[in-house]
Formats: sequence, structure tokens, C-alpha cells
Amino acid sequence: MELWELDARESVRQTLSDYTAATDSFDLAALAQCFGPDGVLEFTGGAQPLIGPAAIRTGLAAAMANEPESARRSPSYVRHHVASIRFGSVTPERTEVSSYFAVYTDVGLDHWGRYRDVLAPIDGRWLFAHRRVRVDGFAAVSLMR
Repeated sequence: MELWELDARESVRQTLSDYTAATDSFDLAALAQCFGPDGVLEFTGGAQPLIGPAAIRTGLAAAMANEPESARRSPSYVRHHVASIRFGSVTPERTEVSSYFAVYTDVGLDHWGRYRDVLAPIDGRWLFAHRRVRVDGFAAVSLMR
């Protein structure tokens, strides 16, 4: 493995960690900064993809604000655990990564699923060109359904 690839892999891991920390603290500005200018955040299940940091930030904020009052049971903590980070294609221009996540809240394991990512280098950082989030399941008492 060449030095550029080691650097790329560590930068990708940092972006994955930055995104995770931002989601745990509901810091939508920091989350949006993990995406390139045309980066896409896609949730499986029919929602429109969000394109670009500004749209990602405002789209997620709107989705959170539009939750019915009955669904707003704010957890006192949120902890995303990302595991089995697997690098697929790694080139100097593009990297494909897959991983699994489990989210813990006051109820214990709240929901879980998979990330499928494409990242590209932009201004010295590897940022999401595309992130697909698939939630595979929710706990019966999930606070984040």
C-alpha cells in the first residue's frame, strides 16, 4: 500500500467519525460540512435525496421540525456505533466504503442499519460525494422512528 492510500483511508475514517459525532450531538452544521459541494445524502425508503451541504442542513432541520408532537420523545443521549468499515475501491480520486451502524438511546438499542458511501478529496479532506443510509430495523420503543 502506498503512502497516499494510507492518508486517504485515515482521512475517510476521520470523516466517518466527524459525521457520527455530529449526529450524536444534533450538530447539523458540522454534519453538512462532511459533504462535498454536490454531496448527496440519501435515505432509503422514499425520501428525496438532499444535495449539497446547505440543502442537507436545512432538509434535516425541516424533517426534525415536522415530526408530529406525539413522535417527539427526545432522548437524553444518542450514541452511534459504526463498525465493520470496509474499503472497496480506493483510488486517488474516489473511495467506496461500506459500514454498519447501531444507535443507542435511553431505550437501549434504538435502531440499526448500513451506510454505503462514496468519498472524494476536496481541499485536503475526503468528503462524502454520496452517502446512502439504510435503516434495517427499529426497537419497538424507538425514540427515533
